[in-house]
Amino acid sequence: MVGSAGPLRVFVYGTLLAGECNHGWLAGGRYLGNWTTAPRYRLVDTGPYPVLALGGRTAVRGEVYAINRLILDQLDVLEGYPADYGRVLIPTGWGRAWVYRRRRAPAARLLFDGDWRRRPFPQ
Repeated sequence: MVGSAGPLRVFVYGTLLAGECNHGWLAGGRYLGNWTTAPRYRLVDTGPYPVLALGGRTAVRGEVYAINRLILDQLDVLEGYPADYGRVLIPTGWGRAWVYRRRRAPAARLLFDGDWRRRPFPQ
């Protein structure tokens, strides 16, 4: 499997971020730092979670974690990989990291600033 040799890392941008509802899935991982992707994505707000998709011009803000294979396998379950989400390696300041994304974003509100935490909350 590509990326299985050496340390595993994951880039998270939504409900897996520190302080968000699914962050506990990263228990046992080690926070490496904040990271912003290259501006080539679309980030949309579906309500309960964001979706990252290729084909945009948004740089997405998130966090990078060092993880083990067990955590990656658990994240695959959470993200519905490979049926719902794909997983690709992206460059970060700590080496390549997995990120979950969709080939196409669903019809939903675009988060142009690329930051899930700064999304507008419904009134």
